Amino acid sequence: MSATPANKKPTVDAMFKVGAHYGFVKSRRHPTVKPFIFGMKNNVEIFDLEKTEVQLEAAIAFVQQIVASGRQVLFASGKSESKNIVQRGAEACGMPFVSGRWVGGTFTNYDLIRRRVEKLLDLTSQKEKGELNKYTKKERLLIDRDIARLQNLFGGIVSMKSLPGALFVVDAKKEHIAVAEALDAGIPVVALTGADNDISTIKHPIVANDASVESVTFFVNKISEAIQGAKKVVADTK
Repeated sequence: MSATPANKKPTVDAMFKVGAHYGFVKSRRHPTVKPFIFGMKNNVEIFDLEKTEVQLEAAIAFVQQIVASGRQVLFASGKSESKNIVQRGAEACGMPFVSGRWVGGTFTNYDLIRRRVEKLLDLTSQKEKGELNKYTKKERLLIDRDIARLQNLFGGIVSMKSLPGALFVVDAKKEHIAVAEALDAGIPVVALTGADNDISTIKHPIVANDASVESVTFFVNKISEAIQGAKKVVADTK
């Protein structure tokens, strides 16, 4: 493969167009990523997108398998350039998400986290039914603040009523706490990972540009669309 091959496959071509092939300078590269480096251009390492395509196909097959088994895939990213993309991708396929700070214990202390989610649901229900009118104006203000805080922390995982079948993250290095918790809980990880990531513990790494909006959008959409397809197959067989 070359940086601009004349006979690129459609998926490789699409990845190339969104800049998925760009890594970092060699000094930032983690040793585990070396097999996925094709070469260098202007002092920036270039990923071998044909290998990335193989990884993407494996990740897609895996998340579809998870969904077919009736389990969820939790999307997660706290990076400013990708958290909104991850949230949209998760919402499009009806999966839970964390688009912001990872709350410690989301996996390893799930029962406690779920109680916080249930509190959010209870307070929101009371507000919608007008049951908070019995409180003073000051008390309602404090409750509203509590609802807003809980919504910010746990709003994306309301639908996650048990531990998910897999975790999908953008930038495993940035989301190292989430990845570590997933490993502790026995939850396999799918990750879009740049050159500076240690991919040795990731079940399905997708080695590509995890920093640009265009590249992140491409891969998140691929995973989201794969899940939507798997859900449709499940629905059609019922």
